[in-house]
Amino acid sequence: MAVLAYNEITVRKFIVVDGEPCEVLASHVFRKQQRKPVNQTKLRNLRSGKVLEISFHQNETVEEADMENKTVTYLYENRGEYWFCETGNPKNRFVLASSVLDDNFKFAKTNSDLDALAFNDEIIGVRLPIKVDLLVKEAAPAVKGNTAQGGSKIVVLETGATLTVPMFINEGDILRINTDSGEYVERVEKA
Repeated sequence: MAVLAYNEITVRKFIVVDGEPCEVLASHVFRKQQRKPVNQTKLRNLRSGKVLEISFHQNETVEEADMENKTVTYLYENRGEYWFCETGNPKNRFVLASSVLDDNFKFAKTNSDLDALAFNDEIIGVRLPIKVDLLVKEAAPAVKGNTAQGGSKIVVLETGATLTVPMFINEGDILRINTDSGEYVERVEKA
């Protein structure tokens, strides 16, 4: 495993803090007056989902987490537990708690292949593609003259997630959604 200096701890890197794998969400190296530089970071513990704020000083080093990517298939959700299996091996099933998954996991379709993060052969997180195409299950009809809110309405997608979209979106349309921001991007197919 690689050792990182304080200024090499940057966004989207994975490091080990107190034996736990963490993803670097934010990093800012600064110098306060005559003092030595400090890297102020925001880390997300990949096992518990907790966000920590830690400052690394110039003389500190940290171990880079040895993360492995695997492809898994998302099966279903039941009472806050999300079930997956290894792609091509449906007998090898495992469960992840909702606290480990991103808020934007609500855009994941059942039976879709996703990238999983493994640390020491234990799967600790799942990544959605940056953009996904989803069907609109429920959409209120557009009301003429109702553009005071900027001409938007809320629809329900096939995964059960709700999303704010422009007025012209109807039930049966297929939309492209950015899973990082959780926002509507474009209409892919008209109903």
